[in-house]
Amino acid sequence: MSRTISSLILQELFAQAVMRESLSLLRPLRSRCTLVIKHAHRNVHRMPPLPQTQTSVRTLHGDLDKLQPHVRTWVEQQARICQPDNIHICDGTLEENSIILSMLETQGIIKKLPKYENCWLARTDPKDVARVESKTVICTENERDTIPQPAEGVKGQLGHWISPKNMEAAFEERFPGCMRGRTMYVIPYSMGPVGSPLAKYGIQVTDSAYVVASMRIMTRMGANVLDAIGEDEFVKCLHSVGAPVTDTENSSKQWPCNPKKTLIAHIPDKREIISFGSGYGGNSLLGKKCFALRIASRIGRDEGWLAEHMLILGITNPQGEKKYIAAAFPSACGKTNLAMMQPTLPGYKVECIGDDIAWMRFDDEGRLRAINPENGFFGVAPGTSMHTNPNAMRTVTSNTVFTNVGETSDGGVWWEGMEPVEEGVDVTTWLGEKWDPENKRKPAAHPNSRFCAPAGQCPIMDPAWESREGVPIDAIVFGGRRPKGVPLVYEAFDWTHGVFIGAAMRSEATAAAEHKGKVIMHDPFAMRPFFGYNFGHYLTHWLSMQNRPNTSLPKIFHVNWFRKAEEGGFLWPGFGENSRVLDWICRRVDNEDCAKDSPIGRIPTDGALNLEGLKEEVNMEELFSVPRDFWTQEVKEIGKYFKEQVGDDLPNEVANELQELDQRIQKL
Repeated sequence: MSRTISSLILQELFAQAVMRESLSLLRPLRSRCTLVIKHAHRNVHRMPPLPQTQTSVRTLHGDLDKLQPHVRTWVEQQARICQPDNIHICDGTLEENSIILSMLETQGIIKKLPKYENCWLARTDPKDVARVESKTVICTENERDTIPQPAEGVKGQLGHWISPKNMEAAFEERFPGCMRGRTMYVIPYSMGPVGSPLAKYGIQVTDSAYVVASMRIMTRMGANVLDAIGEDEFVKCLHSVGAPVTDTENSSKQWPCNPKKTLIAHIPDKREIISFGSGYGGNSLLGKKCFALRIASRIGRDEGWLAEHMLILGITNPQGEKKYIAAAFPSACGKTNLAMMQPTLPGYKVECIGDDIAWMRFDDEGRLRAINPENGFFGVAPGTSMHTNPNAMRTVTSNTVFTNVGETSDGGVWWEGMEPVEEGVDVTTWLGEKWDPENKRKPAAHPNSRFCAPAGQCPIMDPAWESREGVPIDAIVFGGRRPKGVPLVYEAFDWTHGVFIGAAMRSEATAAAEHKGKVIMHDPFAMRPFFGYNFGHYLTHWLSMQNRPNTSLPKIFHVNWFRKAEEGGFLWPGFGENSRVLDWICRRVDNEDCAKDSPIGRIPTDGALNLEGLKEEVNMEELFSVPRDFWTQEVKEIGKYFKEQVGDDLPNEVANELQELDQRIQKL
């Protein structure tokens, strides 16, 4: 009986949200809905009228009385500030999800894709398409806790700090009344398997049903998380699109947002995230980069573990020996492709634990173990195809939300890099225009368009991907998009050298951020946009791992799939052929004698890389060359970056590694 009435409440919410767009019907509809909702709730929960001391906002779904007192207090505080019309406590059920998706479809925010099973297409406002690094801030009492002090006259690149006073002013300017005319959704969620000693819990309140649908895919969301939280603390996440419906302009917006006032703020001392003005994934799905990297990296520092922008994969050789690798790449540099690789090397199998984020902690036996805190994939669509990543393509054929990709006239999706559309099939661009394949200035899909799909649908998910204890990490790999000078793979001499390699990472900028054009940027540990505290202190934290007693440290490597020949074109075929590089890495983990020293690290000996069956001829000499002029300039660029951006916070060990690299290069 209670479920039936709850469904009626949700359906009433559905009708209300749809009809709200017609302002002429708003007043009589709200009056009718209020009567129905009050009647239903009193039948289900026997809920008395709320005392004046409590929030007067009506709960449409769920029961505030059943929340732990500290959870309820926080939710009611946000409701009093944001002033939503209603509160909906999410339970994560299939029934709830179906109604949320139907509501979004009727509002025109998403569109059903009949070519696939339960797949949807969303088109955002053209001004709300990517992470906004310039408006992403961390609030601490002392600026130095958040970012290093850059050199005089130099703009810092390692995060943005905001003072508590300015944060309070920014909050007061944005949040009071920001949810008027909307429903506040309360999303309890777990980062990591519920009950895992490595998992952390959060509660997000949001006025975006699109966020609810996406968070259900990306996190473990539901009532069981509230049970797991119990009386413990949780990460508090407040999000609003910043477009109250009482504003006439906002009532007609297909994709509500407020780009002029967008702000994504983190308060690590209080374990809080506050996001305003954007409905886009990285800015609004607060469990992702905001929690899983910025806040979690600070928690990891305080508790002695690592939260990293890394994929996790398992690779099994023909002898049945399995190893796990964590790898850090900047966005749009092939993380998802590598995590879901289909190896071309005979007898090898790759299985996926996660494609984006790793939380790593040493166990009681001194082994570094990792979990994927996420529950889904939020992958970059352009460039993904049956050739580059067949497993990703198989993953997204059901229960997936696509954002800002092209739409085909036969009810499917298309983006640049996919197989050509069939003859007679037209494509509508992410801007809703007819696609002209000759007009390269107007692509079918936005360069940062995404697919949001459940991880469990991936055909090569590792059996241990939801292990409560995590999987043991045998190797850590850093990489980036470097068209010149950087070899295909090399191994760090030791842990300290490996930390230096991570700190010195550089890569072409990607569409996941607002930077435009292909410029080589410093992106240490692929974490530059995601550090939750001072990068110099972060390096000290990494270095400290080798001082832990009785630990078995993974070997550290660097890879570059993107080196180009002097005459143009990639030197290495990449994709499934990268299994040959992983094979060499695994053999080095076993201390096989198949490496030789170079000035930058250990590279494969001649013939050590297994090229059996490789269809393309590869210029191995050029692929592994270490040009003196290039690396001399590289040392200068890294040194300049450390001096200008990190300054006195740079650990001496990292500075010494740079000096030693310079000395080795000069001997070439």
